[in-house]
Amino acid sequence: MLLLDFVRYQQNLKGTKIGCREGDCGACTVLIGELDNGQVKYRSATSCLTPLGNVNNKHIVTVEGVNMDDLNPIQQAMCETNGTQCGFCTPGFIVSMAGFCLSDKEPTYKNAIASVDGNICRCTGYKSIERALEKITALLEDKPSDAAAFVTEKGILPAYFTDIPEKLKLLSEQPNGADLAKPNKLFIGGGTDLYVQQHEAMVYADIDFVGAKPELKGITQQGDICTIGGATTVSEFAASPIIRKYFSNIDQFTKLVSSTPIRNIATFAGNFVNASPIGDFSIFFLALNAILELTDGITKRNIPLRQFYKGYKQLDKKPEEYISKFWFTLPDEKTLFNFEKVSKRTHLDIASVNTAISLVMAGSIITDASVSAGGVGPTPAYLSMASEFLKGRVISEKLIIKATQIAQTEVSPISDARGTGQYKRLLLSQLIKGHFIKLFPDLEVKQLISVV
Repeated sequence: MLLLDFVRYQQNLKGTKIGCREGDCGACTVLIGELDNGQVKYRSATSCLTPLGNVNNKHIVTVEGVNMDDLNPIQQAMCETNGTQCGFCTPGFIVSMAGFCLSDKEPTYKNAIASVDGNICRCTGYKSIERALEKITALLEDKPSDAAAFVTEKGILPAYFTDIPEKLKLLSEQPNGADLAKPNKLFIGGGTDLYVQQHEAMVYADIDFVGAKPELKGITQQGDICTIGGATTVSEFAASPIIRKYFSNIDQFTKLVSSTPIRNIATFAGNFVNASPIGDFSIFFLALNAILELTDGITKRNIPLRQFYKGYKQLDKKPEEYISKFWFTLPDEKTLFNFEKVSKRTHLDIASVNTAISLVMAGSIITDASVSAGGVGPTPAYLSMASEFLKGRVISEKLIIKATQIAQTEVSPISDARGTGQYKRLLLSQLIKGHFIKLFPDLEVKQLISVV
């Protein structure tokens, strides 16, 4: 069962709306709170894609849960700025804004806008909602690290939020670790793709909700190796001090991937196993030569991500195996990394073509190179020939153009709803050039722009 159906039909909390059932509109947004070092950390999530099994022992906040005797300041701001018209999307916006108030992010207008990037309004044109966010941001000035205490003291949200940590501590802990796997068992991380594609079938599936298992989460560093749990979410990845230290542009990369509520529940293992030819983080980590650990609960084995994909939706993975963790070498000061994506919509959309590159430099010489691309074949692709060609060569326009030509021999894009095969070939060439233009801003680009 999905969380959306549970809160509406079993708890009779009808403020959470049914919209797209695909995680796009945000009308079903709720907050999920869980203990973290004695405090409850809240994150927004689309309840239409959240399995009920992933929220055991957690605090679920629907729009009813932020109500007070009178309008709370978030609701009042929406009223004062005419931020609601038909009202269907309003509960989702209110809950996302409440999540912003409860988050540990800096209370800036930019972060406020980002907090509702997964909510769609078809009436207002958003400007009135943006004005409401300005009012809410002003309320959060000088917000301390204990956000729940602050927002309740200020009367922004109900006082019961301060009691939640103790209540969560009293809940009985559930057994950890995945069950000994059976051949027909389906492992679910965030469920953000399967519950869109196979909603009805999931009702009867034999599921192990690995996304709720804390031992499959976390990001650690040992030397130059970074290890990430398979159930770690994209938002947890982007917020990690380790990742932010080594990938200064991580916010620019992750904002190209879905929306805040989806990033809050989508896991890396799910992205890899989904095997979509345009899986954003499959492409990201192919360029970083990530190594996966697969386990059936008893035995373990390692496999490079570059060897994981055998064909369209075909993996080097047994039915009883799941990805427990993966690791990669963190980029040092000689390494340059970039990720690019083109889609029909700027945000909250799947790629037409995406690509990543990692270059190790010694002056102007490329000593090592890895280029990956998605949307140009049946699987996420590591472009081995283009990567090998770049090694040991000096950066030049001629080199880059030749690398794009070699890349074209390694891909076989098809025409579909995201563009013709010819268009995708053009995108790949331009995005590879874009990597170099971004990583080497002093590079003369006239020829790169003129040569297609």
